[in-house]
Amino acid sequence: MDYENKLVLAPMVRVGTLPFRLLAAEYGADITYGEEVIDHKMLKCERRVNECIGTTDFVEKGTENVVFRTCNQERNQVVFQIGTSDAVRALAAAQIVCKDVAAVDINMGCPKSFSVSGGMGAALLTKPELIHDILTTLRRNLDIPVTCKIRLLKSSQDTVELARRIEKTGVSALAVHGRKVADRPRDPAKWNEIADIVAALSIPVIANGDVFEYDDFQRIKIATGASSVMVARGALWNASIFSPKGKVHWEDVKREYVRKSILWDNDVKSTKQTLKEMIMHYSCLELPEGKAVIKAENLADLAQLYGEEKYYQFVADNRSVDRL
Repeated sequence: MDYENKLVLAPMVRVGTLPFRLLAAEYGADITYGEEVIDHKMLKCERRVNECIGTTDFVEKGTENVVFRTCNQERNQVVFQIGTSDAVRALAAAQIVCKDVAAVDINMGCPKSFSVSGGMGAALLTKPELIHDILTTLRRNLDIPVTCKIRLLKSSQDTVELARRIEKTGVSALAVHGRKVADRPRDPAKWNEIADIVAALSIPVIANGDVFEYDDFQRIKIATGASSVMVARGALWNASIFSPKGKVHWEDVKREYVRKSILWDNDVKSTKQTLKEMIMHYSCLELPEGKAVIKAENLADLAQLYGEEKYYQFVADNRSVDRL
């Protein structure tokens, strides 16, 4: 995995599932992060080849709950992100999936309470010894690249010091969200503090924060000196942000996402959540479309809502033939 001059889809809970990752890649994303998976959950999973739809699934034992789904098409660009607070568990989780992904990343930036209360995500930022333990354990035992994603600390000097310690573990790259734990999404990302980190390190830095248009990729690279750029909300609202040809209309992006969700049999809750996020940015959930998405019980309902009934039937018929 090369981390120079790459456009990167950020990890997003309930959004970064297979169809959205493939959608982003189709529009031009070079590296696509899956949604964070907690190590405890991954350890309950077994690997299954799903010949019906052509995927590799990691399914929670005793259930049919697909925790992570991938396919050969994204093998060289998908990054599996782990939520963890323990080196041994992190390694065990990574070993389950490492033959099917391009790289493994440790989440050290999530400020949400469910993550921090378990000692994961941004809680790790104050535990440099544990960070060192987790990253060195993964590096010594895995044959694929290991990276991590952090947020800014209280002072730029503190962040640079932590970043240097992370670099010494042998990680292949470091992703930096240009906000502090207490910052809200509406607070401007501090590109200047990302620049301080870039100047101090020799490994590639992936800059993240306030990228909403294709031109912003170049703007943040020039401002920070970062090797690559990661985008979250900008891609969620319109995945064609990665296209050098310019954005496709969001209605077309939505419809293509629905088609990919049908093709890859995506979890309907995940599909609905992603559609709701798209709708809320451009419209509101109180209008007929939003209400219909909320009411939808399955992918067939969503196919009908977005005029993709024929495509839904075509995919269903082909699966029936494959089973024979």
